[in-house]
Amino acid sequence: MLELLPHLNDKEKTPLYIQVYKYIKDEILSGNIPSGSKLPSIRSLSKDLKLSKNTIESAYEQLVAEGYVKSKNRSGLYVEKLDNEFNDIKSTHLNSYKERSNDSHDPIIKYDFSSGQIDLDSFPYTKFRKILESCVDVYSKELLLYGDHKGDYGLRQEIAKYIHHSRGVTCSPNQIIISSGTQQSLTLLAHILSNLHMSIAFEEPSYLGAKAVFKHFNFNITPINLETDGIDINFLHESEAKIVYVTPSHQYPYGMVMPISKRLKLLQWAEEKDGLIIEDDYDGEFRYKGRPIPSLQGLAKINRVVYLGSFSKSLMPSMRISYLVLPETLLDIYEKQYRIYEQPVPRLLQKSLEIFMQEGYWEKHLRKLKVLYRKKQEILVNSVAEHLGENVIIIGSDSGLHILLKVNTKMKEQELVEKALKAGIKVNPTLVNWINPPTNSLPIIFIGFAGIKIEDIPNAIKTLKECWFQV
Repeated sequence: MLELLPHLNDKEKTPLYIQVYKYIKDEILSGNIPSGSKLPSIRSLSKDLKLSKNTIESAYEQLVAEGYVKSKNRSGLYVEKLDNEFNDIKSTHLNSYKERSNDSHDPIIKYDFSSGQIDLDSFPYTKFRKILESCVDVYSKELLLYGDHKGDYGLRQEIAKYIHHSRGVTCSPNQIIISSGTQQSLTLLAHILSNLHMSIAFEEPSYLGAKAVFKHFNFNITPINLETDGIDINFLHESEAKIVYVTPSHQYPYGMVMPISKRLKLLQWAEEKDGLIIEDDYDGEFRYKGRPIPSLQGLAKINRVVYLGSFSKSLMPSMRISYLVLPETLLDIYEKQYRIYEQPVPRLLQKSLEIFMQEGYWEKHLRKLKVLYRKKQEILVNSVAEHLGENVIIIGSDSGLHILLKVNTKMKEQELVEKALKAGIKVNPTLVNWINPPTNSLPIIFIGFAGIKIEDIPNAIKTLKECWFQV
């Protein structure tokens, strides 16, 4: 039986019978309802759409009057065969989206320096596929059921061990909550924190996606300027905020690494203000100079730090597995008020990642990535020096998966992005990460290097020079 599923809006000025009529007419013209098809009866369609019989009858009458359908005695309404003129209309309608896409003339991306990329060739496809298949065979019945609301205990146990020996985080698996991405972690955290304090400070600039979450929860957001070694602690003291979001291992987007001295001052601020620190360690695994500095959470002697981690940069973004480590005080609030929220990450993926980590494949993969990304970073920095030279200043090249280029030009940031795009290169702007964007300053462009092939980096930078500096 033919099913009709129009998108109706009873708040529009257009009467509902006209909306139904237009939907069926467009479906006929597009060929989705072929000639000879029988329309649902007035009774059945009114029941399906929860509309009155008069509304459906009026829509059908309009279709009959315009010749799209014909009533057959005691049989129902049937779609009429359209002549060539209408077939031309149908053809035009079917191809309209394709024509619009062609008219847009979207440039082909040859070199992608945008954020959120990974090295696709380095992913252990064969090994991960075997683990997935094994999970289906061995744990099939178990994985069909709802799991722990915090996430499967085995995965939380593996994460606790990993972040302890790699980042110095001290926690039990009970403090870890698995989430489907950092923004989902922050959404849950915003729910919890809204019980305590509605004012939060952010590094200026900082991750747009994090600010958006707290903005949607109507938090009062205070931007705190950066110094050369991270957030300005003095300005933070002067603010009314009792919560601060920071990226100390690789400030986003400027890239500086917060030294141990400033980390201790930040922890002292939290103790004096009875405050809370949200530590987003989004790509702390990748450091190219100096020894890794322990996480703020690991340095804290008091429960003042929420630690956020993710597998998006180090494994694959589409897996959507992140996690947060809650201090005991917030864990109590979560258990009392938010444990009713079901775990969003599929158990098959959780179990596969648990085994991937348990059997040592995760650390092996991470070691491989560190070598690869270090090599990419070196080639990128050298290529920038060779081709762009004094036309740019490199910012934040000690760690992470991106650098910034401060470009010595009279062009605006968006002009640089658009010129690069026309040349087949995708780069990101940085002004979107500011609450109070600077004025009369040189544009700064985001260059992510995780996804681009090593052999493409020199040509890509050379092309940037040509499109930015050669007329």
